[in-house]
Amino acid sequence: MVQVLTDLDLVISKSYISSDGGWLMDVFHVTDHLGSKLTDPTLVRYIQQSLVAERSGVGPGEVRTCLGKLVGPGHQLASEHTALELTATDRPGLLSEISAVLTELACHVVGVHAWTHNERAACIAYVADRATGRAITDTARLAHIQDQVDSVVGAHQGPGERRWVRMFGPFPGRVHTERRLHQLMREDRDYEAGPPPPPADADQFAAANIEVRRNGWPSSSSMGMETRASIDSWMERGYSVVNIRSRDRPRLLFDTVCTLTDMQYLVFHAAVSSHGPLAIQEYYIRHMDGCTILDTESERQRVTRCLVAAVERRVSHGLRLDLCTRNRQGLLSDVTRAFRENGLSLTRAECTTRGETAVGTFYVTDAHGGEVDPERMEAVRREVGGSFNLEIKENPGWPPVKTSKDPSPSRRNNNPEEDRPKFSLGSLLWSRIERFSSNFGSIKS
Repeated sequence: MVQVLTDLDLVISKSYISSDGGWLMDVFHVTDHLGSKLTDPTLVRYIQQSLVAERSGVGPGEVRTCLGKLVGPGHQLASEHTALELTATDRPGLLSEISAVLTELACHVVGVHAWTHNERAACIAYVADRATGRAITDTARLAHIQDQVDSVVGAHQGPGERRWVRMFGPFPGRVHTERRLHQLMREDRDYEAGPPPPPADADQFAAANIEVRRNGWPSSSSMGMETRASIDSWMERGYSVVNIRSRDRPRLLFDTVCTLTDMQYLVFHAAVSSHGPLAIQEYYIRHMDGCTILDTESERQRVTRCLVAAVERRVSHGLRLDLCTRNRQGLLSDVTRAFRENGLSLTRAECTTRGETAVGTFYVTDAHGGEVDPERMEAVRREVGGSFNLEIKENPGWPPVKTSKDPSPSRRNNNPEEDRPKFSLGSLLWSRIERFSSNFGSIKS
């Protein structure tokens, strides 16, 4: 369900999840990416059809999101094209060299997603044969492309540095691209770098709600924007309780839920909420084998590290560049070469085709991870500006800045009794869950 909403460029600002006694209740508060209410009946119908497709056997049609992306059958790069997957040590120019060798091997890149985190890089590129425009299925050719890409990736790596390169032919039901990127980076152990994450506060929901009532959105200084995670045990109920506090951004819930699921944990109950720039998540989970989990400190640290890494992987560092141009052979190679030759390093990239148009978003820093020199950026603009439109943007924050009326001091709640945290949002959720549980139990009996 989260994947369907995320693919439609919708933003989940609040969610309540509860499953008990054979019943499931999920509530999502969503807007489009621009903060507007969903009013398009076609979009609403698409959501309904997507969520019941397995039961009804009737799949959804197609729909255009608020950001102009077409979603639906016929727009699934993951299932219809040859895929190149790799993980390696991150370095400047890596994506440029990969795209260049693919061009030399008569491959047309129809889509690419690349993430970097903790000096590791993961990339998934979807390619087609340059001559036919179709997926590459010949086993010998796939093996040759894999060997050539592996040689390029390993050319600048030291002895013992790990890397992984594989080519896959098209097949239906391939794992969602961004979920697969999470899997690749976790398998590459990107979460092992650095110290354990700081624990999340137990009363985080109540503290955030109080600050919202007093001052509006929580400030960075008062609430902190560092990603925090902690795990507690609720032995009486047989759950482990996961708390995560971080800066809010789109696709945050998707990243967390996919990571928990791929680590073989089931979410039975959850409360997720955003307070301006702050996001708070609380999950009640068990292992898929039904056991109460996380009974050792090493296991707790592994899970919290993996969750924090999942939150941080998609955080965008650097200057944002948006591309929109007519699609052509070798386009990605030309763009990334311009970045490399001007001393720029990619921290994240997403490029795909929409019909005859290529659209992409790139985040760049200098070779040392610092801010981009304006002169270098102008050199890139001059070099590539004649062939396509390249728009430079500041890295946008989240949520979008909105104008709102701030209540006057006389109208603010200054009653200390009302400000005292009586329960967390999770506690409120559980008080309702217990009532649901008793009802379900009597029905089942």
